Amino acid sequence: MTDRAPTLTFHGAAGTVTGSCMEFVHEGSRVLVDCGLYQGSRTLELLNHEPFAFDPRTVDAVILTHAHIDHSGLLPKLVARGFDGAIWCTRETIDLLEHMLADAGRIQEYDAERRNHRRDRAGDEPFEPLYTSEDSMAAWELCRPVELGQAFEPAEGIQARLWNAGHILGSASVGLMAGGVHTVFSGDIGPDNKAFQADPEGPSGVDHVVCESTYGDRARERVTIDQRRTLLRAEVESALARGGNLVIPVFALERTQELLLDLHHLIRSDVIPNAQIFIDSPLANKTTAVFGRYAAQLEDTGGRNVFDHPSFHYVTDVEHSMRLNSMSGAIILAASGMCEGGRIRHHLVHNLHRRDSTVLFVGYQAQGTLGRVIIEGAQRVRISGKDVKVRAQIRSIHSYSAHADQSELLDWIAARYPISGSLFLDHGEARALETMRRELQRRDPQLSVRLPEIGERYALLTGEPAKRLETGRTDLAELLGQDWQNEYADFATSLKAELRKLHDDKQREEALEKMRAVLKSYNDFRTKNGKSAV
Repeated sequence: MTDRAPTLTFHGAAGTVTGSCMEFVHEGSRVLVDCGLYQGSRTLELLNHEPFAFDPRTVDAVILTHAHIDHSGLLPKLVARGFDGAIWCTRETIDLLEHMLADAGRIQEYDAERRNHRRDRAGDEPFEPLYTSEDSMAAWELCRPVELGQAFEPAEGIQARLWNAGHILGSASVGLMAGGVHTVFSGDIGPDNKAFQADPEGPSGVDHVVCESTYGDRARERVTIDQRRTLLRAEVESALARGGNLVIPVFALERTQELLLDLHHLIRSDVIPNAQIFIDSPLANKTTAVFGRYAAQLEDTGGRNVFDHPSFHYVTDVEHSMRLNSMSGAIILAASGMCEGGRIRHHLVHNLHRRDSTVLFVGYQAQGTLGRVIIEGAQRVRISGKDVKVRAQIRSIHSYSAHADQSELLDWIAARYPISGSLFLDHGEARALETMRRELQRRDPQLSVRLPEIGERYALLTGEPAKRLETGRTDLAELLGQDWQNEYADFATSLKAELRKLHDDKQREEALEKMRAVLKSYNDFRTKNGKSAV
């Protein structure tokens, strides 16, 4: 009987890695699990500006798995559109959100102001920010703490409980019980040997499970923290021996702190005793201060504040940040981790062209991002309107991930058995999702495995596979793939070099005219056949 069964609708992180948001409804009570920002390519981020697929005023509560912006970053927009219920999460998550949401609001305001001052937008309607800093603080003030393992009722008829997810400080998986149906949402699951965090936990014997699949197609080599430090040591020594800077794009939350933990160890071991390490991210500095307050209870810290060391220089003001451009032999940690914004971009402008510098990636690079373009071997990139040649050493360490790999995800799912209903795989790119689905079906052919799409709604039945009530959106396939704007940047940065190969200006003018003619012909064809030329 589906008319009284709880329903689950996927509003984000379905077929893609970011924008986590699920709507759980039972007999008029409505709860969101996460309300995250789409991050990555410029094209994908356009989804953030669409209206919510539900009325925020009808939402009773939000349960937040953790403070990462792809899980929390649309909370201010939700509040600005009329939501005024409680946002339930761990105390650590609330402390981090104070800074994460405030920073997100400032970024939205800055981006809107920057766009409105662009010359090519002169005369256009003013671009409005997605939300403001005031909206961010209003959302933070709605947060309510709940302890791991503590039962609570976010809305009438819905019982909830949180379990440690082992992903970042304060991260949790969510269990919901309504109408006799038990559903578990993984949130983001941490790997084995995760610094700071205990291993993930959760209930067994449930009806339905929603599990992230970020690394559903990858099997990482098992690396202990000591082994990871050995890898980092080799990269640091090699980079500094070259004489240039070691530039590390970092996520402000957790990745920065893990690197500082390991760098602290290497300094204390006299491996890099004279290192000058600059943390050039105001947000990372603030979140690191939160970690410092919890340092005594975190694993791997020895009960001390490992983030306080004379070699660590926390850069806040812009002038100090710009002075780093003239340095050599420094280690620079700067956000954002995927190089799509923040101070990392000007450090890349000043270091990518240097043969003596090194760029070390230590985090996931989503499809369509500048980080992905660089790591896949681009010879030129376009950053903030500048064409930059890539001459620096490009290196990667894959053992810093805060996400479980395929085998660890499979272990987490197995610990939830028996699963009598359906297993939904979300928070992954197409290949990762399909690889996980095949492996799960190989291991258990009877298990109902679903790959939901954005907009799909399901009835959650007791002891039976979920029943799809509404199909997903059909207009998102292109948005979830490679971003045309990065393709354009790659083409534009190579164009001048290709034109120089021609013999004279006349040939170059002819080539440009032919390219314009091809584009016009394509647009005319699209218009004639009733398709948008955009």
